[in-house]
Amino acid sequence: MKKRSTLLAVLAALFLAQAALHAFVIFPRWKRDYAPKQAGQSAAGLDPAQFLFALVGFKEFIAGILWVRADSFFEQGNYDAVLPIIRLVTWLDPHQIDVYATGMWHIGYNFTDTEQRSDRRYIPVALAFGAEGARNNPTTYELFFETGWLWYHKIDDNYENAVRWWEEAMKRKDMPPARKNLLSPAYQRNGQIREALDLYYKLYDEAVERAKKDNAFGNLQIRDTIERNIDTMLVRMVQRGWVAQQKGYYDQGDYDTKPPFDVGFSVRATVEEPAVIRFQGTWNVLPVGTRIRVVLKDKDMPNDQPGGMQWDQGTAVNLDVPVGLTFMQEQLFVRNRRFDKRVDMSNDRTMYPFKSDRYVLEFYYNPRSAPPHIQDKFGYNGEGMTDKNFLNTEVRKGQRVVFARLELTRDQILRRGRWMDEVPFVQTPNYVAPNVRQEKSDVIIVPGILAGDKPQQ
Repeated sequence: MKKRSTLLAVLAALFLAQAALHAFVIFPRWKRDYAPKQAGQSAAGLDPAQFLFALVGFKEFIAGILWVRADSFFEQGNYDAVLPIIRLVTWLDPHQIDVYATGMWHIGYNFTDTEQRSDRRYIPVALAFGAEGARNNPTTYELFFETGWLWYHKIDDNYENAVRWWEEAMKRKDMPPARKNLLSPAYQRNGQIREALDLYYKLYDEAVERAKKDNAFGNLQIRDTIERNIDTMLVRMVQRGWVAQQKGYYDQGDYDTKPPFDVGFSVRATVEEPAVIRFQGTWNVLPVGTRIRVVLKDKDMPNDQPGGMQWDQGTAVNLDVPVGLTFMQEQLFVRNRRFDKRVDMSNDRTMYPFKSDRYVLEFYYNPRSAPPHIQDKFGYNGEGMTDKNFLNTEVRKGQRVVFARLELTRDQILRRGRWMDEVPFVQTPNYVAPNVRQEKSDVIIVPGILAGDKPQQ
């Protein structure tokens, strides 16, 4: 019994000694030399003794060392090697907010083809990673904000999800005032105009109070910015006819969104070489700023949605993307009422495996994603826009969008069989080839979009 008591006393003493060692020696040294926020520290220079020093500490110390190692992979552009480290670090220390945030950005943005198009098959992974980080760190706004940003900026669609995540972020007391302002544009893109204005007024009142207590430049700048945003939004709500729509007299007045403008969309897709497609078409809007989304994907794509995908596919983080699927998304920039874009997928067969027999091309334009000077004519929900061939009110609830769909076969895309010698193409019935002699590609015509504006060269 005496020996047992002595052994327990020795174990207790060792435990206390280890705790003291961690508190006063290991942790301060780790924080000084190896903490994850020291981005410039490269693990390539760590000797075995330093690694052993970290391994005798807590699992958070090991996570820190691994994250330092990941930094060297980032610098080398070895992005594939970063993924398992990100996963391991967050397993070891689920409260590493910077790792979650950086991991989301890395997964959502860094995997690209040779023309810098993102591999969007990774987006569901990034969303699940952000959701996991938010669950593990519910008291801070950061991962709620980052997940909302992925919806708002990268996906640029289904804005109700950006709103949902940013509303959650707003509930956290540590959210900076400047970031709160972004929820109002998200409301507008989601068609919640009244909520967007109400939020601006609420944030303005808070900004005024902060400026009274501390008239630092940053506080004054935020206050003045919100005030300008309110003034601009009020003018646009009237001129775009939104106020009249709410009060029931839109049909009686003359607003910038009337009459609806026919955008005259048409397109032709030509497979010039294996996995190289040229998109040519028309868009009868002179002001610069239109970008039409084109998506090429498997015809039987799982979780399909017109003009994109159902990106939110659950909360489980699975780093293995569906490698057999093909999904390409690009923007067709309009200049002088036409667009002409050559998309080369031939050098990235891992990203574009083309394993299915049939593919669809989808062309999608949503005024809610348009720049403000285009929205001034098209309105918040597309009420100022029409297209006699491709106007669609079904693919996005409560919105008027332009949507067209064409099909290609695998043999056409890869120029196989009869298509080795015959150039394959598909086009909308209203497509008309441009008159090359009249094209002036080096001149951009910049008019206003409103009625009566005259083009300027």
